[in-house]
Amino acid sequence: MPTSSPSPVRAADRRISPVFLAITAVTAVAGWGVWAGVPAVGLAVFLFVTGAWVVSLCLHEYAHARTALHSGDVSVGAKGYLTLNPLKYTHALLSIVLPVLFVILGGIGLPGGAVFIERSRIRGRWRHSLISAAGPLTNVVFAVVCAAPFWLGALDGVPPYFRYALGFLALLQVTAAILNFLPVPGLDGYGVVEPWLSRKVRRQVEPFAPYGLLAVFALLWIPEVNRAFFGLVDAVLGGLGVSEWDTYWGRRLYQFWLGTDEVPAG
Repeated sequence: MPTSSPSPVRAADRRISPVFLAITAVTAVAGWGVWAGVPAVGLAVFLFVTGAWVVSLCLHEYAHARTALHSGDVSVGAKGYLTLNPLKYTHALLSIVLPVLFVILGGIGLPGGAVFIERSRIRGRWRHSLISAAGPLTNVVFAVVCAAPFWLGALDGVPPYFRYALGFLALLQVTAAILNFLPVPGLDGYGVVEPWLSRKVRRQVEPFAPYGLLAVFALLWIPEVNRAFFGLVDAVLGGLGVSEWDTYWGRRLYQFWLGTDEVPAG
């Protein structure tokens, strides 16, 4: 008796969500406001960076889902992961709310929660590793794009407000990429190496997965670890042409509610 094959992904399951389009539109309008230097430029920077950060989070999760789809998990379509709708994520709180809150309070790119991938449908260790790597690789691409005017030397004519906002956004992407690639249980970096570990090691590590991210942030409270981490972040940004000056003023503009001194011309 023939068995039924997995149902294909419907066109509706791939259609971009109006929620994502609305977020993108707000980001674009806010970006125009930053470029034009509107009177409430601090608010415009806040909306632009926050909107772009949420867009990057959506693309991060989409990359996981899309790679899983091509690796054999067709269930991601029915779950809405291919629509870029942040409300469809398994853990919307972890994927969107907490990362945005960390940006607002601390100016650091918190790795988001993962979409639920049915790993049993996927064959091959390389595919499992690639699914985990796809998300943070999206942050890497986003960081390179945000920093493009810096490393291309194309800042002539770019308003300082927009320059600083891009610098801060690049900082968020770099911190998210580095944190996500750490081989810590619960983070994507561990998902990359997990398929290559023995079953015994995986069973021993599994109970610690829910606490991996908390452990990382606890370590970041240690001054020496914090300095080493942000030293690495600054080194990567420096390689992309983004200076600490750019990220500092980007953060100051973003946290407009704290008050901002006169912004230098660059």
